[in-house]
Amino acid sequence: MKMKLQSTTTILICISTLLLLLRGGAGESERVFYDWVVSFSTLAPLGVEKQVIVLNDQFPGPTLNLTTNDVVNINIHNNLTDPFLMTWNGVQMRRNSWQDGVQETNCPILPGQNWTYSFQVKDQIGSFFYFPSLFLQKAAGGYGAIRVNNRVVIPVPFLRPYKEHDVLIGDWYNADHRDLRASLDVGGTLPKPDGILINGAGPNQTVIDFEPGFVYRLRISNVGLRTSLNFRIQDHWMLLVEVEGSYTVQQYYDSLDIHVGQSYSVLVTANTNQSSFYMIASCLYTSDQLAGVAIIHYPDSQGDPFGPFPPRPDSFDYLPSLWQARSIRWNLSVGAARPNPQGSYHYGSINISRTLVLENGVMEEENRRRYTVNGVSFVHPSTPLKLADYFQFTVPDTPLSASNPLLGTSVIDAPYKDFFHIIFQNPLETLQTWHLDGYNFFVVGMDYGVWNESMMEKYNMVDAISRSTVQVYPLSWTAILVKLDNYGIWNLRSQNAEKWYLGQELYLRVHGKENSPRDVSTRDEAPIPANVIMCGRLLNQTLAIYCWKGQRQMKGKQVMDLVPYTSSSSVILLLDPPDGDRP
Repeated sequence: MKMKLQSTTTILICISTLLLLLRGGAGESERVFYDWVVSFSTLAPLGVEKQVIVLNDQFPGPTLNLTTNDVVNINIHNNLTDPFLMTWNGVQMRRNSWQDGVQETNCPILPGQNWTYSFQVKDQIGSFFYFPSLFLQKAAGGYGAIRVNNRVVIPVPFLRPYKEHDVLIGDWYNADHRDLRASLDVGGTLPKPDGILINGAGPNQTVIDFEPGFVYRLRISNVGLRTSLNFRIQDHWMLLVEVEGSYTVQQYYDSLDIHVGQSYSVLVTANTNQSSFYMIASCLYTSDQLAGVAIIHYPDSQGDPFGPFPPRPDSFDYLPSLWQARSIRWNLSVGAARPNPQGSYHYGSINISRTLVLENGVMEEENRRRYTVNGVSFVHPSTPLKLADYFQFTVPDTPLSASNPLLGTSVIDAPYKDFFHIIFQNPLETLQTWHLDGYNFFVVGMDYGVWNESMMEKYNMVDAISRSTVQVYPLSWTAILVKLDNYGIWNLRSQNAEKWYLGQELYLRVHGKENSPRDVSTRDEAPIPANVIMCGRLLNQTLAIYCWKGQRQMKGKQVMDLVPYTSSSSVILLLDPPDGDRP
């Protein structure tokens, strides 16, 4: 692969909580509303019919086109036959892990019911995507693009493109997702993918129109289950400008390696040559010659593109991909969600609070394969950790590491505003990809071999890229630094859907010095939503949820009228409880 440098560069507990979010945007926040029906539709992206998850009859689903600090309300109606949750890959959910949409932050939306996510895209810009987080439903689709645009008062560090296009690439399996899941449940593995989709379509079915001489922005995300992809456009260079919410030092690439869960934003200048061109997303690190193909179409072009596909990199040569990953750097001189330059945050000068080495592995449990972090394969308790923590139930306590692999519920206790140094060690001969909800982190180093402290001398402590999903090459390590300045319980997971489903994840519980999660100031964490869904040990209980003193905006009955509560528990919403009289 080649590159060249460019010189230039839910309704909540009460209305007051929403007002607090609005004030957080300095009067510039906008409330946006979506109503999505999640259902099955019989489609055949690769010529074989299967039940595909569609949103409002669309696959991929509708694009969330947002602006920094927007307050987003998405009412999801579950018309599937199984429970459902949606998660928002890369959206940090500042102060609000209640809306994260994974199994240990939310009870699922049951079939025939609906639930409204309500969150703010606080202090973020960038390219992201959403997808179903339960039961391997991602293998049936249900995903879509997220754009978070700059506020008008914050200039983007490049000329505004003529148009923007979302490009969702990913492996696809013709088998039903329930059959794939059943195979994993009895000890099988996912088969090889049947093909690669681009925007939910098979070869030559996605067409993107270009006008000669204009500049286009492509927001590219790998939404697949487990396959790394090389993305390229015939006879076009790509100028990389943004990665998962961070503006980059601007460099030209002829292709980009995009691993599962990662998002990139590039500028492409349309040729003056009146022809059609191939857009390719092909498998990496496999002998399979699978590729997704789309068409760049110009006004006067006739027929298919000329010539062969642009060549893909050597399938098993990881070194060029490693060099490319190291070349992607943070643009220190430009602002992003805020006007101050990104480089005004000097992460390299912050003292490290704790160093963690997390090693991915494999275990056998009753003749079934499972995947581990430091020897522990995650098992979900009946009550989500977020709710168990809030209502002060006993949260499972599993050692962070085990000499003999075991099943458990790993939770890392992390003091608020600590600065963590995490090393992902990969002892296996396959690539690993990790994602942390709630945060971006700085990718300060990656290399072959086993990490030791001497490796820190070579870290990039100046302009390492800040992102939320990172790869670890085979028999290699990757080091990140992260400021834990976002209260809540946050998922750290393998982005490989098979490994995630079979236990390769853990959670960070980021908290202050309060005696109880219910003592946390609303300045630090949003209150429990009034429409919270209950499950596990919380079913069939009467729970008291408070709007805290000084936040009352409406009378009790009016507030209760806003709560479309649909579980078998009862909620009592109390305004201005007496001091010390908390449930």
